[in-house]
Amino acid sequence: MTSSTAYAILAPITAAGLLVTGLAATDSLPGPVDAVEQAVHMAAPGQDTSAQAVSVDEGVEHRTAAADPAREREVLDYWTPERMADATPIAGLVGDTVDGAEGLLAPDDDIEPQTDPGADSTGDPWTGGGLVTRTTGKVFLTMDGRDFTCSASVVDSQNASTLVTAGHCAKDGTGSWAENWTFVPGYSDGDAPYGRYTARDLLVSPQWSEQADDSYDVAMAVVNSDDGQDVQDRVGSQDISFSTWSEEQTEAGVQVHAFGYPAASPFDGRELHYCAGTTTPDTGGTTASGMGCDMTQGSSGGPWLTGFDADTGEGTVSSVISFKYADDLSTQYGPRLGSEAQQLFDNAQQL
Repeated sequence: MTSSTAYAILAPITAAGLLVTGLAATDSLPGPVDAVEQAVHMAAPGQDTSAQAVSVDEGVEHRTAAADPAREREVLDYWTPERMADATPIAGLVGDTVDGAEGLLAPDDDIEPQTDPGADSTGDPWTGGGLVTRTTGKVFLTMDGRDFTCSASVVDSQNASTLVTAGHCAKDGTGSWAENWTFVPGYSDGDAPYGRYTARDLLVSPQWSEQADDSYDVAMAVVNSDDGQDVQDRVGSQDISFSTWSEEQTEAGVQVHAFGYPAASPFDGRELHYCAGTTTPDTGGTTASGMGCDMTQGSSGGPWLTGFDADTGEGTVSSVISFKYADDLSTQYGPRLGSEAQQLFDNAQQL
């Protein structure tokens, strides 16, 4: 089922009248805020798709991205520090509500680091280190001529090059595909410590591409190597599961750690943050589950990790950060990774 897009945020951008705001440029690789994250979706004309084929294969919507060295170099050259700094959030439905909302976290400089990074959290900076700080990264992308950010995670795959993220971080629902898609694992305060990886393939389900159904807001990205090294070989990977969300487990609730780079106010997108808690089923019209979390745009596509070990930073990706409802900014939702997501993954790891 599809959620009520009149009341959902942190998902695609296919709707008119969205408010666009920005960040000031910095001298180093900056922390732009995310925008492709409203559950009201916007599809503006003008995206050039002539050089990049879209195909459907066994229930999978597939887009070829930077598939040759020349195009890969164009994408890497596109993301100058100035462009990254100028990437803006689409506030849209949230608008001033987020800036003035009570109960949200203060800007990063005022946040006290968690003494126990494994404890329940609604959006603290992650200070625990471990694998998650390498496998989670920031995504830079262009949608309909505007530059945005999301989050993503490296997952264990046969091609050592597969990432999982939100569907709206790859395709704007029934609208345009993303361009210039680039992953920066371990992004931290302007640094790219493990390189930058351009997408050569993007995959979403027909339920997302044709219906913008928030229950299927999942995408897989296959990335090119960086200096001849695959991303999984450089940073490691998290396990991924497509069997976490049985009806019984969904109703009972699942303990989840969610990670991402929230960039819309009051966050600035410079550091990895996390939420931790037990899930509850969505009652708003999707099959997603929700958890208490104040993270904002920019975190979309970040992994929901079950069985998370705070000492090692290892867990199992069972969902991704997807959307919020405008009348409940304190709850974040993630779609179930089930058979449809597994089909995306199976196709992706063969590319």
